[in-house]
Amino acid sequence: MDFVETGEEFLLEDVDTTIKSAIGSVLNDAVFNASKVNDWSNNIISSGLKGLQSLNRPFKYVLTVIIMQKNGAGLTTAVSTFWDATKDGLCKVTWENASMHCIVTVYGVSLNLDSPSETD
Repeated sequence: MDFVETGEEFLLEDVDTTIKSAIGSVLNDAVFNASKVNDWSNNIISSGLKGLQSLNRPFKYVLTVIIMQKNGAGLTTAVSTFWDATKDGLCKVTWENASMHCIVTVYGVSLNLDSPSETD
């Protein structure tokens, strides 16, 4: 069976492109500065949400941002979800430059809920 796009899917490629653009617009030429991390995070979230909204998909989005200075330490993230895997989605976008790492996680929760079945 071939996949038919209905416009209601969580498309990883579109989300990934949107978030990479948001990160790039905020951190493109930045050098890590701890006092700017909060502003950078807020700007990435704001830009990312605007971009995701422009995709006109039926989702509520939740974004998390981690920005960490490159200093030789490791960085690992993990997530667990309990949702409808056929409707909801998750996209993790990683980005780095010479001085920092950035990880943005996007959760897309479908707004299209099936109508409850009627019982007699």
